[in-house]
Amino acid sequence: MTDSFYSGKNILVTGHTGFKGSWLTMWLKKMGANVTGYALEPPTNPSLFELCQIEKEMESIIGDIRNKETFAKTIKASKPAIIFHLAAQPIIKTSYQNPLETFETNIMGTANLLDILRTTPSAKALVIVTTDKCYHNNESFWGYKEDDRLGGHDPYSSSKACCELITDSYQNSFFHPNDYDNHGLAIATARAGNVIGGGDFAENRLIPDCVRALEKDEEIKIRNPHAIRPWQHVLEPLSGYLTLAERLYNEGPKYNGAWNFGPSEDNEKSVQYIVDNFVSLWGKGCWVKYDELDLHETSYLKLNSYKARQLLGYQTKWHIDHALKQVVDWTKVYVRDRRCMVDCCIEQIVEYEGCE
Repeated sequence: MTDSFYSGKNILVTGHTGFKGSWLTMWLKKMGANVTGYALEPPTNPSLFELCQIEKEMESIIGDIRNKETFAKTIKASKPAIIFHLAAQPIIKTSYQNPLETFETNIMGTANLLDILRTTPSAKALVIVTTDKCYHNNESFWGYKEDDRLGGHDPYSSSKACCELITDSYQNSFFHPNDYDNHGLAIATARAGNVIGGGDFAENRLIPDCVRALEKDEEIKIRNPHAIRPWQHVLEPLSGYLTLAERLYNEGPKYNGAWNFGPSEDNEKSVQYIVDNFVSLWGKGCWVKYDELDLHETSYLKLNSYKARQLLGYQTKWHIDHALKQVVDWTKVYVRDRRCMVDCCIEQIVEYEGCE
């Protein structure tokens, strides 16, 4: 992944007003890309998108990916060479509360995008972001590989498994590698582990819940302290997406298919480990376990990212302890100043780029 590759290219980011989409958009803008974003209004207040004034020097379109007509107009007008599809309903608890909206957004929104790209000749590379939770989770100690069985207990996870199947269907039916010279579009899906980073204000996510409790001098409530998750700073999978898109653009269907972007094994930690270290870095606080009915959670989830390491050179640059420190540092600047946070984000991106 290089700045020179993205400089001057037309890029579409769906979901650019969300947490991961905001970080990705800032990184692309830093590299000189011409970025168009298509998404709903920021999903939280405050939001990273607004705090960093990301709408500056880009084309920000507020729209719903379920509205195919408006979505298509944006894509046709922006003439993207590369598309990063992050727009989604991403919260598991919300998917229990609004299952149909979750299915409509995640499944039909993805189908709309793929169908629009059938008549978008500018498009050369598409990265569809799903989740590590798209696998049928049998609590295996061995990390899930890209060809393992898909599944999903909750509506969110199931909807993302469906996105994988829809993408595979469109690829086989309309964007087959054997016909690449005619359609010219290479497509991949990206499955990432649990991400953390400054500017995540979502409800029912561990780090934002920690911050809200600590700001109010309240106990941090956690459901499953012993659950193991593949934690990583948000810049880790984003670097994988950016590298993957570059390979798709330059080398075509050779890099088609599904890709895992999980952390190294020493970043697979329990929820209790994350909270204890976050509290230590913050300088105060405590947590308490509580039970929530009707919410299924697996105890163990692990990704096998061997494919990405071998073929893309993907690797974890920041240990989870350093990633947590980055989040605490970012958040304390925000709590203290409430200023535009884009400089803080760019500083962390530059530091990440400089790591070997």
